[in-house]
Amino acid sequence: MRVLAALSGGVDSSVAAARMVGEGHEVIGVTMKLWEGPGGEAPTAGCCTVSDAEDARRVAGVLGIPYYVLDYTDEFADGVVDRFVADYAAGRTPNPCIECNRTVKFDRLLGHAEELGCDLLVTGHYARVEERGGTWHLLRGVDRSKDQSYVLTMLGQPELARIRFPVGTMTKAETRAEAAAVGLRTADKPDSQDICFVGQGDYRDLVRRLAPDAAEPGDVVDLTGEVVGSHGGVMDFTVGQRRGLGVSVGEARYVVELRPDRREVVLGRRDDLASDGALVEGMTWVSGEPPVARDGLSAKIRYRAQPAPVASMRHVTDGWEVRFEEAEPAVAPGQTLAVYRDEEVLGGGIIRRPVGQSSGWSSSASAAS
Repeated sequence: MRVLAALSGGVDSSVAAARMVGEGHEVIGVTMKLWEGPGGEAPTAGCCTVSDAEDARRVAGVLGIPYYVLDYTDEFADGVVDRFVADYAAGRTPNPCIECNRTVKFDRLLGHAEELGCDLLVTGHYARVEERGGTWHLLRGVDRSKDQSYVLTMLGQPELARIRFPVGTMTKAETRAEAAAVGLRTADKPDSQDICFVGQGDYRDLVRRLAPDAAEPGDVVDLTGEVVGSHGGVMDFTVGQRRGLGVSVGEARYVVELRPDRREVVLGRRDDLASDGALVEGMTWVSGEPPVARDGLSAKIRYRAQPAPVASMRHVTDGWEVRFEEAEPAVAPGQTLAVYRDEEVLGGGIIRRPVGQSSGWSSSASAAS
């Protein structure tokens, strides 16, 4: 079987490729060039740096597989960076890794795999793919501390039939041990935590540079509408933020709502962050259809959140309304809501706004988000 292995230069993708080689497959290693600065310079932090590509090339050399770099900078700029900037300018909190998976890795790269005559695309994600009775299922990674199923909710049957995640059955410690046993230079390499097109800087600087109109000053208000401070741009804030608010009112305050149309940042107490549910748009289902049985479901509203039990889920005019059994804090527009049943991912979509929030989210702000 011919396999296209996406090599990021990290230990996870290195071991994924090594496992495919060990199984006797014909493996081709590729690194995606995704981002370059205004002057054509490569990222200095995050994934996709020059040193990452060099690590990937050396891993391919150890494994004895051909290695190529594929240029997806245009697709990445259009589908990921531009959306990231637009979302923050509109008061949303995006997840660029999910959009990269949606528009580049499991779209453009998967298509490139087909062009190269590859049967499978292999990546280093901590998730699992299983086929049962002719249907493909997406499952959480065995190592729950590294589970990446949340960022894969856009995958459907056509994609899952041609994707494998070899390290999804392993713990991170086992992955590093296997890399060391094979002699891969990435065995002890730290995980990247930075966004490649932001690097070690601040995302706010990027948004200001690419969308200067988004940095319009406005008021910081409380839930009664009283002005308690000022700000230099709504894009500087996210729902749930506590630090760096620029105001002092004698007790802890949190961002509970962003109103970009009014250039307002709304503050409240921690309890004011609680929402009974979320309105989700662009929902896709792994099986191609929503689950018939709605019992036993849970939902994650951000990458590091624990799955929250779902009380109800129904299709409405402008998306899906998902209600939680207990109120969840900081349901942020722009984040992905992933639906699970036990360890299986059923689908996901983008949070448009919270529902049942004690602050009551203004209609104008809801429309803007």
